[in-house]
Amino acid sequence: MVLAYCQDVPYSHIMFPNIIGHRNRMEVEMGAEYLLLSVLHGLLNGECSEELRLLGCSVLAPRCHAGHMLKPCRSSCEAVRRGCSHAFEGIDMAWPYFLDCDRFFVSNQEGCYDPLSEFKARQEITFANFTDEPSTIIQFTYHSNAQMWSTLKRTAAKCSHISRTYSIGRSVDGKDLLVIEFSDNPGQHELLEPEMKYVGNMHGNEVLGRQLLIYLAEYLCSEYLLGNERIQKLINTTRIHILPSMNPDGYELAAAEVADRSDPEFNQEGPIFNGWTNGRRNAQNIDLNRNFPALTSIAYSRRRYRRFRVDHIPIPDSYWFGKVAPETYAVMKWIRSIPFVLSASLHGGELLVSYPYDFSKHPHEEKMLSPTPDDQVFKQLARIYADAHAEMASNNTNRCGGSYTNKRGIINGAEWYSIAGGMADFNYLHSNCFEVTVELGCDKFPSEEQLYPEWKRNKESLLSYMEAVHRGIKGIVRDEHGNGIEGATISVKGIRHDITTAEDGDYWRLLTPGAHILTATASGYSKVVKRINLPRTMTRAGRVDFLLKKVPYTPDEDDLYIPGLETYERFDPYNQFESYTQSELGENGEERLEKPWWWAYFTQSGNSAPTWLLRN
Repeated sequence: MVLAYCQDVPYSHIMFPNIIGHRNRMEVEMGAEYLLLSVLHGLLNGECSEELRLLGCSVLAPRCHAGHMLKPCRSSCEAVRRGCSHAFEGIDMAWPYFLDCDRFFVSNQEGCYDPLSEFKARQEITFANFTDEPSTIIQFTYHSNAQMWSTLKRTAAKCSHISRTYSIGRSVDGKDLLVIEFSDNPGQHELLEPEMKYVGNMHGNEVLGRQLLIYLAEYLCSEYLLGNERIQKLINTTRIHILPSMNPDGYELAAAEVADRSDPEFNQEGPIFNGWTNGRRNAQNIDLNRNFPALTSIAYSRRRYRRFRVDHIPIPDSYWFGKVAPETYAVMKWIRSIPFVLSASLHGGELLVSYPYDFSKHPHEEKMLSPTPDDQVFKQLARIYADAHAEMASNNTNRCGGSYTNKRGIINGAEWYSIAGGMADFNYLHSNCFEVTVELGCDKFPSEEQLYPEWKRNKESLLSYMEAVHRGIKGIVRDEHGNGIEGATISVKGIRHDITTAEDGDYWRLLTPGAHILTATASGYSKVVKRINLPRTMTRAGRVDFLLKKVPYTPDEDDLYIPGLETYERFDPYNQFESYTQSELGENGEERLEKPWWWAYFTQSGNSAPTWLLRN
C-alpha cells in the first residue's frame, strides 16, 4: 500500500486503474477525492471519519487478489451512508460521488469484500469493555458561527425524524439566524400541541446562553435516540424551537476580543473583563433588546379606557420610521408566524430571572414594580427556572453586585431596571407568548472550563421550563359544524389579557391553579362562558373546549376604535426590509448566497474545484 491515508485497509496489494479511473498513485494523490479523505476528520469533527475514509480507500485504492480487482460490498456502503449522511448534511456538503453505493460497489452475489471488517472487529472489542448504560456525549467547547451552524444541521440530520433546521432571516452582515426545531412532526403545527422557543445571544457578548442552547439541542437529539422517556415525552407532545444566536455579528466581535487576551501586551486579565460592551450590539450598533416596538407605553395609555385590554397591540406605523435592525425584524416575523405559548431569552451579567413588564409604569421611575395582568403566571414561570437551578434561587448566592438576594432569584423587570423596546414585553403585548429573561451569571463570556459546570447548573432548569408550557388549559373553539374558528378570543375574568386561537381553532392559556371563569368569543358567534377549577396537583394542561353558534353580527363596545392604534395585520407597511427577506437564488432556483465555509480546503490546492460536493 503506497497511499498514506489508506495504510490500514485490510489488504496489502492494490490495483490501477482504480474503480473511478485513476491510472496511478500520482493521479489519486492529486485528486479532490483523496484530498477529501485527508481532511474528513477535521471537517466532520471526527464523526464517521474512519468509516468514510476506509470506504473511500476501497474505491481509490481497490483490493487486488490473484491478479483481479475485488470491489467493496454495496451493503457496507449502504450501512455507512445510513449512519453518516447526516454528518455531510450538517456541513452543507453533498454525499461524495465516488461513494455512490449503486455505481461503484457490488452485491455479495457478484463477489465482494467488506472494507470495514477489521474496523468493526475493533469496535466490538471496544464496546465489549463498556459496562455502563449508553449516555449522551457533548463536547463542552465554544463554537464559532460556522461550527454552530454545522452542529445544529448535523444534529437535525442525525435526528431527522424529530428535528429540522430553518432560517428566520439574516443578520446585518448576512449571517443566518438559524433555528433548530424538535417535534414528533417537524415543520408542522399539530392540533393542541403547544409551541415554545428559546432565544440566546441577543447581546453578542453574552455567550453562555448561546452555548447552553447548542448543548441542549445535542442533548435532546441524543437522549431521544437513547430512549430517555422524559425527553421522548417532551418532544412527542411539544414543538420546541431553539435560536442559539440572535446576534451572530456581535458574537464575532466579542470572540475576537477574547482571542486578544493571549497577547502578552494585553493588560487586562480574566474572562469577566470581556466586553461588558464589545459585541453587545449588532453590526449597526443597535441594542436589539431596545429595538422592538415600545408597546408597553401604549398599554399604559389604554388604562383610561373602561374596558381596556393589553393584548395583541398592533405595531404603530411610526415604529417603521425608526432604525429597525434586520435581526429584530426577523424575530418579529417569527413571533407573528408561529403560535408560541412560552419563551425565554438567555442573557448574562446577573444571576436571576426577570419577567414583564420591563418598562416602568411611571416615566420618571427607573426602578418601579410594574406588573402585567398575568403577574402571578409570570412569577410561577420565573420560579420554575430559578428553583431548578443549582444556585439561582439561593438567598446566600453571591450576586453580581446587585441587592436582589431577598427575591430568591426572580424579579420584575422594571423593578430591576426599566427599558423600553424590550423583546419580552413585545412577546406579551403583541402575541399569545409569555417570555421571561434569564440572566445566567455575572460572567458574560466565561472561560471554556466553566462551560460544563454551567451546563450542569442549568440543564434541569432548561428542561423544567420547557415542560411548563403544558400548564394551565388548552382546547379547541369550534362552530356548529365542527370546524375550528381561527382568531377566537379566550378571556379570563379578572385578567385583562386575552389570547386568540390558532389557524385550526386550538388555543393554550397559561394559568395558575385555582378557580377561573373563561369566556370564548368570536365575531359573528355567540359568547360562551365556562367556570373551571385547576387543582395544584395538575401536571398537564386541562382540556376546555368551546362550541360557538352563529348569531347576527352587532357591534360591541369592545369593537370601538381606540385612537392612535393601527390594525394588527399591518406589518412592515412600507416594505423597507424586502432585501432581508428575499433569498438570492441560483440559476435553478436554489438558494446559494455564497460557497460553504469548507470550500477553501479544495480551491487552494490549485486543482479543479469539486463542484460535486456542493448541495443543490
